[in-house]
Amino acid sequence: MNTPKTLADAIRYFSDPENALEYLAAKRWPNGVVCAYCGAGEPMFLKTRRIWKCRKCRKQFSVKVGTIFEDSAIKLDKWLTAIWLVSNCRNGISSYEIARDIGVTQKSAWFMLHRIREAMQD
Repeated sequence: MNTPKTLADAIRYFSDPENALEYLAAKRWPNGVVCAYCGAGEPMFLKTRRIWKCRKCRKQFSVKVGTIFEDSAIKLDKWLTAIWLVSNCRNGISSYEIARDIGVTQKSAWFMLHRIREAMQD
């Protein structure tokens, strides 16, 4: 799986919801998707809703469950582009820059930036 090298590549690549979902699922579960609740392997993928359903506990989960993306209405294409921006800016980046670059409000960009920075601390 190729990681985008430029901002234009990142925007183009992550604008396709399928690419964003596949990229994030591959990063989160490198050995195959497992249930976010019970850890069982090989859940069913519900293609129309882009979520998985566990065969063991029968719970449904998305790639966002248990991550910084959880409980956010912001789409994955915006999140992944913002992560690319934060991780590739040497001198840091402000929420105003993120808002301008990915097309969200400054308040949403601030929210995203804080979650990204929290995740990057580890």
